[in-house]
Amino acid sequence: MARIISLVNQKGGVGKTTTAVNLATYLVSAGKSVLLVDLDPQGNASSGLGTDTQNLKKSLYDSLVSKIHPKEIILTVDSKGLALLPSNQELSGAAVELVGVEKREFQLKQVLKQVEKDYDFIIIDSPPSLGLLTINGLVASNEVIIPVQTEYFALEGLGQLLNTIDLVRENLKPELVITGIVLTMYDKRNRLARQVVKEVKKYFPENVFDSVIPRTVRLAEAPSFGKSILHFDRFNKGAQAYRQLADEVIAR
Repeated sequence: MARIISLVNQKGGVGKTTTAVNLATYLVSAGKSVLLVDLDPQGNASSGLGTDTQNLKKSLYDSLVSKIHPKEIILTVDSKGLALLPSNQELSGAAVELVGVEKREFQLKQVLKQVEKDYDFIIIDSPPSLGLLTINGLVASNEVIIPVQTEYFALEGLGQLLNTIDLVRENLKPELVITGIVLTMYDKRNRLARQVVKEVKKYFPENVFDSVIPRTVRLAEAPSFGKSILHFDRFNKGAQAYRQLADEVIAR
């Protein structure tokens, strides 16, 4: 049965999608079969892997709302074992349409139940909000990874996020665990960035991954070419950091 991991942070621009795409890719390069679920209506994880989101015949929306079997929607990204459940702007409609549905928080769980036996890992890229789609992602998962950027205000909003995870545990998914916090966009020349790393480790000594993702131009460029950093510039220090992160995730 797959390990299902949600990447969550309600703040945008923290490297969440970059982490989802590259973690999924490096898990595959470590010999795992992986499904990446794009739960963000912006569809950045889909386009970041070279999918034309404007011209999708079917997307995650159709599975959530019209109950189409996910196997009809899943795209093969590469022959080595990376698959994608893509999304686009349509998905923002699902958040509204699901409001009146019974057990609305369990809709993604029902979708993934149909395919979870086919993969070692299912990685969910959540939208930058704590709305119904993100809650669906948490309820469908066994684990959470929280990307935190090493910048001013990094810890702001983290309390609210942890509170939401606790509420999901209490009311909807008792077995949900935080696998770890991954520090992103790190610039070791920046004193503030070093301070943030220290602070996050002080507050969450058990939870922080050793792998710290550096801020690099190549890492930022890769999605515009529809590629992961592994396929764009595998000798980049960002690539090495994501390889290390994938090893840590497998080990936990």
